[in-house]
Amino acid sequence: MTLPLSSLDLNKPLPGKPLALYVHWPFCISKCPYCDFNSHVRDTVDQDQWREALLADLAHEAALLPGRTLTSIFFGGGTPSLMDPGTVAAVIAAAREYWPCADDVEITLEANPNSAEAARFAELAAAGVNRISLGLQSFDDASLAFLGRAHSADEGLRALEAAQSAVARVSFDLIYALPGDDEVRWAATLDRALGLGTEHLSLYELTIEPGTRFASMVARREFDPLDAEMAARLFEYTQARTALAGLPAYEISNHARPGAESRHNLTYWHYGDYAGVGPGAHGRRTGMRTVRHRKPENFLAAVARNGHGLVEEEYLASDEAASEALVMGLRLDEGIDPAALAKRIGVKTLVDQRAVDRLVGHGLIERRGPRIATTEAGRLLLDSILAEIAA
Repeated sequence: MTLPLSSLDLNKPLPGKPLALYVHWPFCISKCPYCDFNSHVRDTVDQDQWREALLADLAHEAALLPGRTLTSIFFGGGTPSLMDPGTVAAVIAAAREYWPCADDVEITLEANPNSAEAARFAELAAAGVNRISLGLQSFDDASLAFLGRAHSADEGLRALEAAQSAVARVSFDLIYALPGDDEVRWAATLDRALGLGTEHLSLYELTIEPGTRFASMVARREFDPLDAEMAARLFEYTQARTALAGLPAYEISNHARPGAESRHNLTYWHYGDYAGVGPGAHGRRTGMRTVRHRKPENFLAAVARNGHGLVEEEYLASDEAASEALVMGLRLDEGIDPAALAKRIGVKTLVDQRAVDRLVGHGLIERRGPRIATTEAGRLLLDSILAEIAA
């Protein structure tokens, strides 16, 4: 019999147990053609109405998670830098009132680097934000135009400087493996990125997601994605170059100086609890998956009707949780301790040891004491590896 996680004492709320908070702001100036996130373009946004709705949704989650220790807050989107700093401050203040915070609580806000938003960075820092994740995506104007970005390369660099002046911890995103990319072009971009003085980089290979404008363009043969062999070579170069520069990959697409990893995202990858509020936000609390209404108007109506934006709450069966934990954990360079993770989730075993042994022999997985992790070659085949070793 498969038990729900809620039946396991290890997953009951415990005083002081770590908790992360995710807050989703769904609005953007425009919809990027590669984006499949829950983002929406609206002519106007009532900041007061949204502040009250987010605070109500947060209060609902806080009532269900008493006594936890808040380790991180992450404002994602959408474009959270379009939020009124007063709204950001109100959410942070409420979260601090509901939960005691870790001394080094990490409060991240995602930002786009157009001039109007960059000017807000000092106000956002005053509101309590101590880490900014900046969506630069490229240093090249033609690439930015292809990606549908609303800023120029110069604006991006000015925004990065403003972010570094406002907060101590800054990360920025770049997208590579665009059509026409090669090792020489990407090497120049990566060298420039590594010279800009941030402690963290998120480096994403362009993927064509179903339902996006890029997917339609590819279907119409308006452009061809970069071939898989070249994309793999760029990934391998990225791993080697960032490691040499002292920002090794701690997760497939995320690179940081030791100690500068995103604590919030590590909660996801370590399969910890996090509360999710705002339109489309997902959460995981005490063995339960939570999902909010995606469409902003539906979310507001649900909050007005019910006092929260939930559209789904479901206890995870232990085998489903085991599969999720395996997928998340093997994205990390540190890998997982299969026995410890299986015990925490409440399953007999997490992986097929014979399959693991076979892939160790092929050089795709390595053992590190009780832990297993994918090798550099294995990371290129992660989906296949997960399908093969899952118990």
